Amino acid sequence: MTAFGRTVLALILALTSLSAISQRAREQGVTDTEIRIGNIMPYTGTLETFGAIGKAEAAYFEMINQRGGINGRKLRFISHDDNSNPSTALDLTRELVEKDGVLLLFGSFGTPGNLAARKYLNERQVPQLFVASGDEQFSNPTLFPWTMGWQPSFRAEGRVYANYIQALYPGARSSPFGRTTSSGATCSRDWKRVSAISPR
Repeated sequence: MTAFGRTVLALILALTSLSAISQRAREQGVTDTEIRIGNIMPYTGTLETFGAIGKAEAAYFEMINQRGGINGRKLRFISHDDNSNPSTALDLTRELVEKDGVLLLFGSFGTPGNLAARKYLNERQVPQLFVASGDEQFSNPTLFPWTMGWQPSFRAEGRVYANYIQALYPGARSSPFGRTTSSGATCSRDWKRVSAISPR
């Protein structure tokens, strides 16, 4: 089973256990016929390629609906385009919670937009699940118990790349390249750490 398949399976199991959700959450986003799920994606702009993730999520939820939904409830996946802008992501997140009344946000893409929305969602106790970012800031349940990442950290990713190259090309010199963002810096830093300690 792919990582995406495992993620969606985990979501289905979480949603199936609606009895574990507080009464306040039941009132927002869950009716006898529907479960509203929010999402923020870069469908336009510099990262629009990753909008394919949101399209795949929408298609999967539609497949679940065609098979009867979850406990007879249809999944209404409401996904908005933030154009990779953190300010827009926060505004759209507020709209999803306050206007659309979603139960949770699922699989929203990107570090800056998710960080911008994290405090707001945690203050309102709205789950921010399976954040599509490898930033380790999404793995802090003590400070942000309503936020959960899902992909490997950028730190682990840097180590994996460096170890792979060293295993295939022992003694070769290598250098990481990537975006000049915090995620790119984290990945590069751990690449360099692994490369520095390996035998040449």
